[in-house]
Amino acid sequence: MKNLAFAVLTVFLLSGCGNKTQEPTKEEPVEKTETVTTETTQPLLRHVVLFKFKDTSSEAEVEEVKEAFNALPSKISEIKGYEWGLNNSPENLNRGLTHCYFLTFTSEADRDAYLIHPDHKAFGEVAGPHIGDVLVVDYWAN
Repeated sequence: MKNLAFAVLTVFLLSGCGNKTQEPTKEEPVEKTETVTTETTQPLLRHVVLFKFKDTSSEAEVEEVKEAFNALPSKISEIKGYEWGLNNSPENLNRGLTHCYFLTFTSEADRDAYLIHPDHKAFGEVAGPHIGDVLVVDYWAN
């Protein structure tokens, strides 16, 4: 009888019963443009930008900022990878920062060229009036 119970339990566990996973729900599609291959041995510089929009900014104005940021990878060749998304953490620790933009560069020189690029400066003119707070973190991926 013990062998039968053990066999049933083994089949149950191996079949994945009880391991129900659910796809995460997304309020908005995530756009991703990654041109750096995973086979590269070159370290990657990540540039993370988090925005909190002003309460006075309309949905149309927020959308305009998103579209302007999303256009930067096609305008600035130093950007080697790009993705963005909306915060959906249940921990409520985002301090009002809702929009995350994640850029990849292959060197600090490329990142620095991006920062002073005319298209990045023009983006700042579009975004600036609507940004209530911003957090930027750059790091070399390990």
